Amino acid sequence: MSGSSQEKSAHARLTRWILWAMLLGIATGTALHALLSALDPDSPIATGLREGLVNGIFQVAGQAFLRLLTVLVVPVVFLSLVCGSAAMDDIRKLGRVGLRALALYLVTTAAAISMAMGLALLFGPGRGFTLDAGANFEARPSPPLADTFVNLVPKNALEAMAAGNMLQIIVFSILLGLALTLAGAAGKRVLGACNDWNDVIMKLVGIVMSLAPIGVFALIARTFANEGFGAFGPLIGYFLTVLLALALHCFGVYPLLLKILARLPIGPFFRKMREVHLFAFSTASSNATIPVTLNTVEFRLGVSNPIASFTVPLGATINMDGTAIMQGVATIFIAQAYGLELGPPQLLMVVLTATLASIGTAGVPGVGLVMLSMVLTQAGLPVEGIALILGIDRLLDMARTAVNVTGDATVSCIVARSEGELDTALYNDPAK
Repeated sequence: MSGSSQEKSAHARLTRWILWAMLLGIATGTALHALLSALDPDSPIATGLREGLVNGIFQVAGQAFLRLLTVLVVPVVFLSLVCGSAAMDDIRKLGRVGLRALALYLVTTAAAISMAMGLALLFGPGRGFTLDAGANFEARPSPPLADTFVNLVPKNALEAMAAGNMLQIIVFSILLGLALTLAGAAGKRVLGACNDWNDVIMKLVGIVMSLAPIGVFALIARTFANEGFGAFGPLIGYFLTVLLALALHCFGVYPLLLKILARLPIGPFFRKMREVHLFAFSTASSNATIPVTLNTVEFRLGVSNPIASFTVPLGATINMDGTAIMQGVATIFIAQAYGLELGPPQLLMVVLTATLASIGTAGVPGVGLVMLSMVLTQAGLPVEGIALILGIDRLLDMARTAVNVTGDATVSCIVARSEGELDTALYNDPAK
């Protein structure tokens, strides 16, 4: 068997195992939720299942896998951006790539929230909904716009890496890559070492990915054991509206952009993104999926290393299309639930606030809810309404993360194509 055939077989086998692990996790978690609901919560059997299995074995296995992915994020982003920006020895090219990527990310985010609000207005998932008067949600305050731009620049690079502040890591990595380009022979020696480290880290990514079926099963099983399908019963209209908007954006808007802006076929893109989708869905974290996304975009979709190393980490940090869709539907849902009407000026402000906030709040834990609290405040809606959707947010978070990473890969392909740095033969190669 040739090397490419072996590689294709390995990818297909891992994808199948992850898919089966996800389905088994859903079935196991749903069955456990039903069993725990039927048992006395204080009985020894219920306590044993809840503490020993759901919050014990599943929690440990899932979180251990998630930590293995997360620990790779900073070295992958740092080394990829340093090597990528240094490889773009033309500073004007780096600026051109950066502006194109940023513009595409912001435009797709604005389009996502606009479409989501349109669907929510059309279907009205919040009409006739009865709010719990005691609902309360403590929203974290949103950072001022000035602080957002100041905080792009790190005071201490090591502190930024230790804290996982992705925006600051991106800025420092790009500056260091530019310095290596301008440093002559010394820069080339350091860049060679960075390239070697990058190869080692990507090999480590492959090792961690081989453990994915176990981690995916544990994460999914615990989520459904705690939430169950019954969690979104009263919110089925909201749930389905968000899913519809996510599907339209993922399988409608992105393919359209690939066709129009990059003149690329759609089939190879989605076929090669399956593994990334499964990782994103199970981890519900764009950052944790960076190593997998970067590996797929570069080695399977054919985006050159300098472009992929720049656009993928940037997209995982600021591209919030899936989150923007949730915000659009949630804003209309909460307004309808409170019996309030939003006029055109308020709707436009929601779009602008959510689009700009996608940069300002990136990398913050619970970013979707932080951004939503900002949007609701700007629209004059009660922030307490967020409590209404908290019960099913985890399930939707998994789906919208898959949309986010699809956007990262789409923009990477479009930018690479515009720069003549997309290997179309590799992109179309079914063996990869």
